[in-house]
Amino acid sequence: MPTRRKVNSVRVVLLVVVFILIIAGLGSIFVVKTGLSSTGNGDKEVVFTIENNESFDSILENLKKENLISNASVAKLYAKATHNTNFVAGTFELDNGMSVKNILSTLQDSTKLKKDALVLKIPEGKWAKEIAAEISSLYDGKYSTEEILNQWNDISYIQTLAKDYSFIKVDDLNNENYKVKLEGYLFPDTYFLEKDDSLDDITRVLLDRFDVMYKENKKAFDQSDLSIHQIISLASVVQFEANKPSDMAKIAGVFYNRLDQGMKLQSSVTVCYALYDDFNDPKDCETNPEVDSPYNTYLHEGLPIGPILNPGDEAIKAVLNPKKTDYLFFAADIYGDGKVYYTKTYEEHLKKCEELGLNL
Repeated sequence: MPTRRKVNSVRVVLLVVVFILIIAGLGSIFVVKTGLSSTGNGDKEVVFTIENNESFDSILENLKKENLISNASVAKLYAKATHNTNFVAGTFELDNGMSVKNILSTLQDSTKLKKDALVLKIPEGKWAKEIAAEISSLYDGKYSTEEILNQWNDISYIQTLAKDYSFIKVDDLNNENYKVKLEGYLFPDTYFLEKDDSLDDITRVLLDRFDVMYKENKKAFDQSDLSIHQIISLASVVQFEANKPSDMAKIAGVFYNRLDQGMKLQSSVTVCYALYDDFNDPKDCETNPEVDSPYNTYLHEGLPIGPILNPGDEAIKAVLNPKKTDYLFFAADIYGDGKVYYTKTYEEHLKKCEELGLNL
């Protein structure tokens, strides 16, 4: 006969096992429930395109990338279990308030396709004048590039926008030296536009998306020692300098170190923007550090007077949350794989630039 102590020990082990199984089961239920729920409250709309013959896994990964689903594996299991795997190629309008069930249902419904919409794709790092040209082309010249840029430079129009967008500070944008006053605020994303949209409608679609990013990171914006315009200006430099998102926080940290020590940023990409219409090749930025422009951080201390392109979410977050290091210099292998090398002294920097074939 087993002793009472052994019986009690067995009971304890069994209870522990049952407890672990219950916890694991509850954890699994939580993961599944979370994975099938919406990722937000519907305040972010996303233009989502499925290409012809695009794979099921690719579609789910893109949904995850757009933060429309939180767990691609859970969504995949649900889709297969419910036989929701046959998607329609085309463009849809989704939002982060939709559950996985609603998203999968929409992507299978051809009546939900945005057939008549004009799709504007703005990748990270585009200049305002490039975006204006793209819009002009999209509307078959209904709005000229010059007309669009004139509106984005109209301070009375910007004053009107400032009434609806808290991140727009008229005093910061009212500078005649700017190439384009709204440069930096035309947020990179893919947008649905209508054929009868006015320039104001189009502009506000882009600013609405910036506003979503701003509100998501408002606490970090408020805690920064830099103004909103300075944050976007620095983020635009980081966006231009970084070959990969993984370098952005580190590069941002280098620039903060230089600012803290009273050093000029000496960023060659600011020369690219200073050259503007005369910029044809990245080499031009290295060989023209003397170009006279308030954007040129070789000549002027501190940040450029304004953004030098339209940065994306990752570059802005890198400036809001820089990686702290002791580095004061970096150089990218622009003739090779684009890898960024960081150094602490000017001597080390010169040596690395020589190795990379860079002209200072």
